[in-house]
Amino acid sequence: MTVYETERLVVRLWTGAQDDLDRVTDIYTRQEVTRWLPPFDGFDAARAVENWRAFHERDRRYGSWAVQVRATGAVAGTVLFRPIPGGGGEVEVGWHLHPDSWGNGYATEAARGAVRRGFAAGLPEVYALTMPGNEASMAVCRRLGMSHLGRTRRFFDLEAELFRLSGEDVEPHGPIGTGAARRLAEDLNPE
Repeated sequence: MTVYETERLVVRLWTGAQDDLDRVTDIYTRQEVTRWLPPFDGFDAARAVENWRAFHERDRRYGSWAVQVRATGAVAGTVLFRPIPGGGGEVEVGWHLHPDSWGNGYATEAARGAVRRGFAAGLPEVYALTMPGNEASMAVCRRLGMSHLGRTRRFFDLEAELFRLSGEDVEPHGPIGTGAARRLAEDLNPE
């Protein structure tokens, strides 16, 4: 099931199909990916996909979704949009892409689509958390027009860089501080 589409991507639910399960396993067992994630014990792709689908079914605003490249059908990775576990209602956007899909702008494009959905649903702001040193993810946050709020240990009991984008920053008639925020506003409010 398609959740949303962007110019180059189809963002959809992960499925129990073997191709999806193989790709999920390949992504979440790669050290290049997992070094930037909170630690977890073992990984069961079928259980993860089942949990992601159930989470989305409970509240369709949120989920961990497959990012599929429209032109090739290849799955680049996951974009997530959810309340931060253990938070106070803050909603985060995140991305976990396979290394073979890095450097193509897919994380930014998929995250921008998730943020657009969130603001359209009335969320006042969206957060992103990155591990210190994850320069690529911090660059995605900046391209989205997010403000860096500094380091925190508030979530996941890990030190993380915290970014925020307010819906006010992307209002068509309000202040827009960066080109990225302006582009996001144009995406949200096409003429």
